[in-house]
Amino acid sequence: MSETRIEKDSMGEMTVPADALYGASTARAVDNFPIANLPVPADVIHAFGHLKAACAQANKELGRLDAKIADVIIESANEVAEGKYDEHFPVDIYQTGSGTSTNMNGNEVIANIANDKLGFGVGAKGQEGAVHPNDHVNMGQSSNDTFPTGMHIAGALTISQNLIPGLKYLHAELAAKAKAWDGIVKIGRTHLMDATPIRVGQVFAGYARQVELGIDRATWALKEMLVNMPIGGTAVGTGINTHPDFAKKVCAALSAKLGVEFLEAEDHCEAQAAKDAFVSAHGHLKTIATSFTKIANDIRHLGSGPRCSIFELSLPAIQPGSSIMPGKVNPVICESMMQVACRVIGNDAAVNASALGGVGSIFELNVAMPVMIDAFLQSVTLLANVSNVFVDKLLKGLEVNEERCTELIDQSLMMCTSLAPEIGYDPAAALAKQAFKEGKTIRQLATEQKLVEPAKLAELLDPDKMTRPS
Repeated sequence: MSETRIEKDSMGEMTVPADALYGASTARAVDNFPIANLPVPADVIHAFGHLKAACAQANKELGRLDAKIADVIIESANEVAEGKYDEHFPVDIYQTGSGTSTNMNGNEVIANIANDKLGFGVGAKGQEGAVHPNDHVNMGQSSNDTFPTGMHIAGALTISQNLIPGLKYLHAELAAKAKAWDGIVKIGRTHLMDATPIRVGQVFAGYARQVELGIDRATWALKEMLVNMPIGGTAVGTGINTHPDFAKKVCAALSAKLGVEFLEAEDHCEAQAAKDAFVSAHGHLKTIATSFTKIANDIRHLGSGPRCSIFELSLPAIQPGSSIMPGKVNPVICESMMQVACRVIGNDAAVNASALGGVGSIFELNVAMPVMIDAFLQSVTLLANVSNVFVDKLLKGLEVNEERCTELIDQSLMMCTSLAPEIGYDPAAALAKQAFKEGKTIRQLATEQKLVEPAKLAELLDPDKMTRPS
């Protein structure tokens, strides 16, 4: 058997691998864009499957598409959405900026699957009664509204199914640690210098609140994906060659199938010409990443040592830390989370650049959508995955070194803070300086100098009470 076949499109003939389900337009794109050798993310391809099924359903309900043709398109598109044909979507990320090549890739694959189901076989688009990629699968659509709609679907599903659950998992574990460790007091630090005491539970409650706010931000990012669906705008947002009720029916079909409520764009020209929703949504992702760096960096520093640094926390040992220093263990999960944040912050720059007028968004269309959605989905996936790993590989095995916490509190010169209302700010400052010079604790020196009655001194220097001033 031949290893190739000949397919035709409006530009003529193209050689296509015999077992490929795509056609001439996709083959041209594969030939034209050997850039990164990275295909468009599978989440986008699956989103296209959902979208094409919904479009066929809408056209069937509107009486524009024969029921037999519509049903086989819906069946075939749903299989694409399930990931059964990912290998037949080879078009590079760095392709035509509107995603036309990916839209045609989807149209051709779905048409060929459908034609095979109908008994016509692959490559039968010109035969009477066969499914045509443009006339049937792409009916009432343009690449200019389908690709951005696919972006919205993929973004919504990954945020709702992966990121928000991951953040909730992380929040729950941090909140549990905050509750369990609320009775343990450690020294606080500001400007990397000793400060007044704080409970370990308070520290972790702060981390938990950061993630809780991150859940809110992810929810806002999800809303950006749901409320501005470009489908129905076709070429330039005017809706040429489609039914006026088409978009509403597509959104209804997608909502019923996927369990989230998609809404047609209020202004299709805005929805296609600009990608402000993705800039806004990714800004929330960047903020979540920034929160992650704070949490991970704090924990790795609090666990530093074990003998020559802070070591108030014991991080679980999950792998050797050095190829030359035996017994060394490093905070690798914290480092992983911080690297994720670096990538997300970099992706934010890519998303912003892709949305800029003169780069991506110009006149009636954004022409940097494939790279934008690739960066966006990578951020969502990385944040979701590292949330789960941080819990499983670090937080669940994290322990507090209570003796070390107590030792450092006793040594802290900032214990003098609670004495200032009794003896004055300047005498308290002098006490701290003298204690440091003589290598004594605030408690020792205050006792020696009989600055405060012993029972009162014990009360003032109680580290737990210093964390509960009310």
